[in-house]
Amino acid sequence: MHSLQSFATPVQAMVVGASGAIGSAIARRLDKCANVANILATARKPPSWRGDKITWRELDILNEQSISTALESVDRLDLVIVATGFLHGSSLQPEKTWRSLDAFSMLLNFEINCVGPAMIAKHVLPRISRQERAVFAALSARVGSNADNRLGGWYSYRASKAALNQFMKTLSIELARSHPHCVCLGLHPGTVNSSLSKPFQTSVSPEQLIDPATAAERLLEVIDKSRSVHSGKFLSWNGAVIPP
Repeated sequence: MHSLQSFATPVQAMVVGASGAIGSAIARRLDKCANVANILATARKPPSWRGDKITWRELDILNEQSISTALESVDRLDLVIVATGFLHGSSLQPEKTWRSLDAFSMLLNFEINCVGPAMIAKHVLPRISRQERAVFAALSARVGSNADNRLGGWYSYRASKAALNQFMKTLSIELARSHPHCVCLGLHPGTVNSSLSKPFQTSVSPEQLIDPATAAERLLEVIDKSRSVHSGKFLSWNGAVIPP
C-alpha cells in the first residue's frame, strides 16, 4: 500500500465524490495510510460506511455554496482528489452520431466533468500551502485526448473531459507562480469496474477491466511519484503521459 512519503508532513486529504466506486476506494486506501492524518470525504449523499480518519460532508459540485459550506473549518489541505464524473444517466447515453446531440446532455456533461472540478479548485486552493508539497488531481478520461481519438462518438463526454484537461493545464501555469510546490494533475484510471463503465464493459477484455481498489492504489502511486515537472499533464494509471 502506498504511503505517500513524497509529502513532507502527515497529509490532510480531501476526496470529492467519495461515494463512487473509485472515490470510495481512494478514501478507504487513504484511511489506512500511515502518512495521512485526516480525510475530508464528500458526496451528495454520504454513505453509511465510515473510516478511522474520515470526516464526511455533503457536497454537490453543481452547487458552489455547498462546496463552500463543506470546507468550513478546513484550514489546510495537502492532497485533493476530485473523483466525480458523468457519462450516462437513466435517459442519457453517449452519442454515437452528431444526429443524437442534445444541448441538455452536453451542458450536463460540461457541468459535472469540467465546471464542478473547477469550482472545487476555486475553493480548495486557498487552503493549500505555498511552501510545501501539495497535489490537486482530478479524474479525467483517455477519450478526452484529441490525439488519441480514433473511434469518434461520445461527443459530450469527450469534449467535457478535453475541457477539464485544458482547465488543469491552465491552472498549473498559474499555480507554478503562486504555489510552486503544488502539482496539478489530470488522471486516467483505466476502465474501472463501476456503474459508469458497466453498460460498456462487453467491449472490454477481462484483463483490461480494473477493480476499484487496484485503480485507487495505482492512482495514489502516480500521485506519490509526481513532481513539479508533471504539473499540468494528463497521466494514465501507469504514469504514462497522455497527449492532449
